[in-house]
Amino acid sequence: VQLQASGGGLVQAGGSLRLSCAASGRTLSSYGMGWFRQAPGKEREFVATISQSGGTIYYVDSVKGRFAISRENAKNTVYLQMNSLKPEDTAVYYCAAGMGPHTAEGRYAYWGQGTLVTVSS
Repeated sequence: VQLQASGGGLVQAGGSLRLSCAASGRTLSSYGMGWFRQAPGKEREFVATISQSGGTIYYVDSVKGRFAISRENAKNTVYLQMNSLKPEDTAVYYCAAGMGPHTAEGRYAYWGQGTLVTVSS
């Protein structure tokens, strides 16, 4: 499966962005999906994950209450709605597909190319 992440950009602190991850090659409904991010000079970290049906969702503590992961299997797309953005959310955001849902990136076999989110203070 090929994944294409989009929706990143420059936003002021307190603003919102919605990231999309579109899949091609295979139906997304077969996969648990995750979002990860890598800030400059840091290791990539888990952000959110959603099960194949959407019934199980996990978030890293730092985004709980601000970010929401969702999926539209009919559109082969997964979303990450990001609200109340903070400068520390600045990172390249990656979507990934695996047998999930999982918080460990090693559990994901397929990765998108990443989309840059920059939050200014």
